Amino acid sequence: MTSRKVVVLGTGGTIAGRASSGSDNVGYKAGEVSVADLLGAVPGMSDRLQGCDLVSEQIAQIDSKDMEWSVWLALQQACVKHLSDQSVAAIVITHGTDTLEETAFFLHLCLSGVGRGKPVVLTCAMRPATALTPDGPQNILDAVTVALDSRSTGVLAVCAGAVHAAQHVQKAHTYRVDAFDSGDAGPLAWVEEGRVRWCQSPLPAEGKPKSVFAVDTGAVQAPRVEIVMNYAGAGDSLVNALCAASAAATSPLKGIVVAGTGNGTVNASMQSALEHAAASGIQIALASRCSKGGVVRSGALSQGFRTYPGLSAVKARVQLILELMT
Repeated sequence: MTSRKVVVLGTGGTIAGRASSGSDNVGYKAGEVSVADLLGAVPGMSDRLQGCDLVSEQIAQIDSKDMEWSVWLALQQACVKHLSDQSVAAIVITHGTDTLEETAFFLHLCLSGVGRGKPVVLTCAMRPATALTPDGPQNILDAVTVALDSRSTGVLAVCAGAVHAAQHVQKAHTYRVDAFDSGDAGPLAWVEEGRVRWCQSPLPAEGKPKSVFAVDTGAVQAPRVEIVMNYAGAGDSLVNALCAASAAATSPLKGIVVAGTGNGTVNASMQSALEHAAASGIQIALASRCSKGGVVRSGALSQGFRTYPGLSAVKARVQLILELMT
């Protein structure tokens, strides 16, 4: 009989970082420790595996601020391969904190329905592996615990004992080990001494993707979508500059996401520039720069601009990229 497996995919990040001193939690180099070595440094892992085998694969070794389409594509393909394997019970991904929310949401949109609901759990660390008290080992242990919990399904993120849904998770603090939250939605669960205490259903109905995005595995580049922000004194210069440079660019601009003030609002000058861009075929999506809430109806909708209720600007960008690809 084939043993059940938990597959851990490594992408680098602070969790795999090294610093010259154990007291240095910021002056480190990310992505230095292999995922196999990370797993070997986690005490108590055998007890949490519930008899499953642990298998690791290094997808990338980068600081997550450098995350790009090629790594997302490789990660998505690896997830599809392993989720389709009947012997694989779940996938855990070690990732940097800076762009974890974007990767999680990308996988949420691309893996829905793949592997019959087997969980994909992203985890991370705010301190490097060489820290006096690294948070990575506990986060990995918690991620495996969540991955093998009978209620877990879909794409989740685990950090500092909290379990977040991919569609809601966001990095909310620059330094604390509990750097992530889920805004208005709140965490799905807590990991407490090797047990998962659920507060909500792992995949609320409103959080399920309406459709599965089929990622073009031959697409070397994703459609170019940029983000601009509305703020006091912001005008049309950034939007106009993006549009002007697009014609001569190797990768022409396909979309703009606006991190608008309040309920996705933009000033009159930027509004006019966005309308001009939309008329030239560039897709415009409105989000809010607020950390909580989302765009709830907007006068700009009359201009054909898109909104993605509840999504931050970075997640709206991921959604728009995938829509443009289909």
